[in-house]
Amino acid sequence: MAPPPAAFVLVHGAWSGGWCYHKVAERLRAAGHRVFTPTLTGQGERAHLLDGRINLSLHITDVLNVLHYEELTGVVLAGHSYGGMVITGVADRAAERIAALAYLDAFLPHHDQSLFDINLPANTQRFIAAAGGLGGLAVPPPPAAFFNVNAADAARVDRLATPFPLGCFTEKIKLTGKWESIARRAYVHATVLPRESPFQRFYERTRNDPAWVTHSLACGHHVMLDEPEQVTDILLALMPA
Repeated sequence: MAPPPAAFVLVHGAWSGGWCYHKVAERLRAAGHRVFTPTLTGQGERAHLLDGRINLSLHITDVLNVLHYEELTGVVLAGHSYGGMVITGVADRAAERIAALAYLDAFLPHHDQSLFDINLPANTQRFIAAAGGLGGLAVPPPPAAFFNVNAADAARVDRLATPFPLGCFTEKIKLTGKWESIARRAYVHATVLPRESPFQRFYERTRNDPAWVTHSLACGHHVMLDEPEQVTDILLALMPA
């Protein structure tokens, strides 16, 4: 007997939108599951709401509201890149709704850390400098080549990428630790980048922790675009029994 349908909530990273999950979402829906790909405030089709006051807390609220208004429970919650900051905050505030967490080449913060606190210093300096060209309020998107996006998707990523609010990178997350009560957790690390990866440290941290299942994919940072079949399988394996 097939397991009952699950609810998947897939959170994108910086300079992106729910559109980046189209390949994975199609596969999950074809398998009969409910899939939500919320676009965070100021990004994608919500780029017209870009404002210097947008921060991590607002993006956490964006996703909490999806859980609340869609009345979701037993959720497999995934976050890519910056989305790891968001899903950690969401899971800490709504652990009772979450069945599993998937970090897709994503930041994995401790309490009172910002993304800039746990990013590579060279990246932080690059993004702060770039934000100066947008009045210091937002960071323009790096080119797809910076993330080694596959050739078939690179032009679309460049075309749809949007500036990202600097406050989302600088706000320190506040955690109670409740998110760690979620037993099913996976970390997916992309290994093919033209530069040092800020996510290697999170992969190493989780790889040596029995509370986690880890995966290493030989692709660029946008794992859901480069390896959608493998990412879909990883998410399906996290479904509640």
